[in-house]
Amino acid sequence: MALLELKNVSKFFGGVQAVNDVSFSIEPEEIVGLIGPNGAGKTTIMNLITGLYPLSQGQIVFNGKIISGLKPHSIAHLGIARTFQIVKPFMGMTVKENVMMGALFRASRFNLNKNQIQNIVKNALDLVGLGEKADHPVEELNLAQRRVLEIARAIAMEPKLLLLDEAMAGLTPTEVQRLLDLVRTLNAQGMTVLLIEHVLKVVMNLSRRVLVLHYGRLIAEGSPQEIVNNPKVIEAYLGSKREGRIQGG
Repeated sequence: MALLELKNVSKFFGGVQAVNDVSFSIEPEEIVGLIGPNGAGKTTIMNLITGLYPLSQGQIVFNGKIISGLKPHSIAHLGIARTFQIVKPFMGMTVKENVMMGALFRASRFNLNKNQIQNIVKNALDLVGLGEKADHPVEELNLAQRRVLEIARAIAMEPKLLLLDEAMAGLTPTEVQRLLDLVRTLNAQGMTVLLIEHVLKVVMNLSRRVLVLHYGRLIAEGSPQEIVNNPKVIEAYLGSKREGRIQGG
């Protein structure tokens, strides 16, 4: 059974159709990339999955349960966590306290005790490499550290599905590689990942399968190599080049 299914999903903003009759599924423990140009509807898809936007048409099913129409916190409780394009840590708090917000969200549903919460926070920080900065003010973190902090807060919720919205934007090649390794580690531990990314090389290296949106429509789906060689994708995004940047949106 697929972990996530979108069935003929559409989203209208007034007269603008941001997402147009999109259907796809994600299997457990997959890493799937979602790519396309600015305005293609990628972040809108994530907002629909997480309940930030109501659907105009269609249905979303997660782990066998219809989630379209549920509130964001209810969807999160079912096992979906996400990051955002613009990193917004809780300022005035420590690194550990930021991650604890995710752990406390999980604790509210599963009645976890103090020691269990602390262990979840410690494990999440150690996993992303911020264990030594647990008691530091979040203001001391650079962009790369703030991005992995947001991932740590998300995984402290112990989700089945992690949505990453341009988590590698603005990072150096070395920092990108560390994040790639982190995502692979999470996936090896059983976490399913759907990521939006605008650097094709990152998608090629990380994703097992790639979905391509264009003007709100799903125009291609397949392995990274199939996508790179797909004539529609080459014409719409890459021109005459087989590799390059695909702008996020």
